[in-house]
Amino acid sequence: MKNKTQKLVMAALLASLCCVATMIIKIPLPSSMGYINLGDCVVLLSGWLLSPFYGFLAAGLGSALADVLSGYTLYAPATFIIKGLMALIAFYGFKLFGKVVPKPVSKVLSGLAAELLMILGYFIFEGFLYGFAPSVVNIPANALQGAAGLIIGIVLIRVFGKSNIFPSDN
Repeated sequence: MKNKTQKLVMAALLASLCCVATMIIKIPLPSSMGYINLGDCVVLLSGWLLSPFYGFLAAGLGSALADVLSGYTLYAPATFIIKGLMALIAFYGFKLFGKVVPKPVSKVLSGLAAELLMILGYFIFEGFLYGFAPSVVNIPANALQGAAGLIIGIVLIRVFGKSNIFPSDN
């Protein structure tokens, strides 16, 4: 991307997409107040398509806004940090793994690392809220959400790459 305005617009677009993807498809979890959503695919796209700063903000703000608008305000600060860090891991993981493996494999590995952070991050956050033993119950649901986000994110980044929707060297 050529200038700061384009980067800011792209970050705002991905933040809003992240919020919508998180809010539109929600599968409530019977074990807690949480839910499974498709926002993680946009979180990963933010990391792969934007610079670390803009990717962090797009992923963090879009996801936290979805929490606030959905009535999960208590989760918003943790979500901002966890999803923002996921985008950073996707960005830097892609760059690091890309030096030793092909780019598609690098995206899978960086996305997997980011999703593992999400699972661990919410486990720790919910552990402090509800206790660590009860928080174990949400690990499989978060893993399922992460897997769906990774698969859909990989499909979307390939589609975007072939169509030149997002100008990127990724």
